[in-house]
Amino acid sequence: MNRTEWIAETAKRVGMTKKDTERVLSAALEVIGDSLAAGEPVRLTGFGQFETRTRAARTCRGFADDAPAQTVEAAVLPVFRPGIPLKEKVNKT
Repeated sequence: MNRTEWIAETAKRVGMTKKDTERVLSAALEVIGDSLAAGEPVRLTGFGQFETRTRAARTCRGFADDAPAQTVEAAVLPVFRPGIPLKEKVNKT
């Protein structure tokens, strides 16, 4: 399902226009992004948790045998941990 399909389905289920639903989705994604950028996790009870994790710097090598080692800088990554109800729904248990 892509963004357009998600907006159409959500609009149909809640009885809103697609335009209003798109504004709500955009605002929600912006709030999640701003919270993660500030280092705050976002917990949606029954759905899951968005948070950030720091990946340490590391050295890696290319596929070619003679390729020199390269350093990959440390990075902060957004991650999602699904909640138990979402896991159960996906696994149909």
